[in-house]
Amino acid sequence: MKLRGTSPVAGGRVAHQVEGPRDAPPLLLLQGQANSHEWWRQVRPLLTDRFLTITFDYRGTGDTARMQAATGTEDETSWSTQSFADDAAAVLSALGVESAFIYGTSMGGRIAQELAIAHPDLVRALVLGCTTPGGSLATERGQDVRRALADRDYDARLSTTVDLFYTPDWVAGQGGYRSVPRHLFGDLTMSSRDANRHLRVSGKHDAASRLGLIHAPTLILHGAQDRFAPVVNATVLHEQIAGSRLRIHDPGRHGFFDEFATETSELVTEFLLSS
Repeated sequence: MKLRGTSPVAGGRVAHQVEGPRDAPPLLLLQGQANSHEWWRQVRPLLTDRFLTITFDYRGTGDTARMQAATGTEDETSWSTQSFADDAAAVLSALGVESAFIYGTSMGGRIAQELAIAHPDLVRALVLGCTTPGGSLATERGQDVRRALADRDYDARLSTTVDLFYTPDWVAGQGGYRSVPRHLFGDLTMSSRDANRHLRVSGKHDAASRLGLIHAPTLILHGAQDRFAPVVNATVLHEQIAGSRLRIHDPGRHGFFDEFATETSELVTEFLLSS
């Protein structure tokens, strides 16, 4: 089954996408900052045999932003990982889903934390990939990374981004920097205003003092060479979420779940279906 539609949320509507067997257990996929559901382009097909996969385009991205543009209105609601988690809960409710497995990566992992804290009855089990707890417990990317990402030269920024997400062997296998698929590198249709709002959403996330409220079975995944969201964050999440499991993928960078999609998706499937 493939279905596209919209769900009512506070202050408007968001676009959702559903794919997989109608009678399979639901799995909500939460993508990274400033990205639409296209983030899951390579991973989703590996999950739809066993799960009814659900995505939605965050405010400011994808079809949600296009709907807003068509009406000539601005979304003036306050955005945060908590409000995006409320949007996720609203999408599940609109689809008649009483509880679901949750798989969030990068900023999607931060939203997943908030969903598990604020809406525990919705979360059967949780997978957190390449993400951070925020607040006092987070280890942020280094200033060298920040400076490189802000380089005015496009080719330099592209090389930096690719190197942060993927290993050199994978890049070479794709034919070099210019040939690498870019579905993890942001929704190019976003307005600069909304992209900046997403940056603030991600940067202000702080679940540090509330991670103990997560009681869903949790698997924490991270790439061993992740400099975008340093791997120490995975250890902190593991220490703070009781009973969680930790798996560090070596080699692996911020996009390890995409580069090693087959292996990682098998691990996620096994964990969720055994939870």
